[in-house]
Amino acid sequence: MSNITEVVNLVENKLKILLENYIFLKEENELLYNKITVLENQIVKEKQLYDEIENKHQTLKIAKTIEGSKEDRRETKLKINALIREVDICINQLSE
Repeated sequence: MSNITEVVNLVENKLKILLENYIFLKEENELLYNKITVLENQIVKEKQLYDEIENKHQTLKIAKTIEGSKEDRRETKLKINALIREVDICINQLSE
């Protein structure tokens, strides 16, 4: 009988340990999911900032090219033509 009691006590102790580990891991998992959410939001904000800076950089390059010298005329014409094509595409999409 004593042997059965020891086995039951051992099983209870192991079960308590498992339950404590489960609770700990569940809380840690929740914290990690929260951290993932925060980091994903930060990534989205950083990407938006990057896109905004990239657009400003492109605008500045175009402005410098338009302002530029005779050497930059060909590049300026190509960029203006590309912008015109983009505007035409947008107009076509809006008219559909």
